[in-house]
Amino acid sequence: MRFSEAMQSLTHHGDGWQATVSEDWLQGRSAFGGLQAALALRAMRELVPADMPLRSLQTTFVAPVPAGTVDIRAQRLRAGRSAIQVEASLVDGEQILCRLLGVFGSARPSVLDFQPVQSPVENAAAPELHYVEGSMPAFTQHFRARWLRGGLPFSGSHQRESVLQLSLRDEGPVDETHVLAFADFIPPIALSMFATPTPGSSLTWMLELLRDRYDDLGMDDWRVDAELIAARDGYTNQSVMLWGPGGDAVALSRQSMVVFG
Repeated sequence: MRFSEAMQSLTHHGDGWQATVSEDWLQGRSAFGGLQAALALRAMRELVPADMPLRSLQTTFVAPVPAGTVDIRAQRLRAGRSAIQVEASLVDGEQILCRLLGVFGSARPSVLDFQPVQSPVENAAAPELHYVEGSMPAFTQHFRARWLRGGLPFSGSHQRESVLQLSLRDEGPVDETHVLAFADFIPPIALSMFATPTPGSSLTWMLELLRDRYDDLGMDDWRVDAELIAARDGYTNQSVMLWGPGGDAVALSRQSMVVFG
């Protein structure tokens, strides 16, 4: 199931929505976090005007989301003149599996107008991550990834920064849900510091979007600049800057993660 097909699987069901998570989008016992958030965002989007951009998304991963049918609930919390806040949850009965808060906001007049500038990274011999069934998270088969800087997972690296070039094996047009998929692809940098496979997972995820349209971007040659900010007591804090194919800043991301080692 391609990413776009997973998004199209979202349908109304009673007072909420249902979607399908296929086995090839799993990340261990749970669905890929970027897919979870994207499905919830699709439900949120039905509660706000189509032309009102998503500005930020807060996600808490509560429990594993297995393959199969997932139920989604969403509701408006507040609608102001320029911003709307919407809550959504992926659920299994009364059990919340993932909870999200999205803030959608119309453009406002402002004298401020500046964006981050991408610094060059050259690595023609950068290794590509080749999917190996049974040895890697299933969802990674939908991406092409090259490590321009930093170590691959479980390589015993000592670097706290990673730069990846990413492409999604899908067809356009690109929309806000694809941004979530690209931004969440990179594994915890802490895992690259282990020499043997070690479990890890995300607890919370904060994403701030820097654009109000994405259909002018393609699926190839996105860039992820990530930094491990801190690690202590089995918890890590990682930040990400996501760049579009042309080098434009697209999103800022911050994640709190756990590593079991």
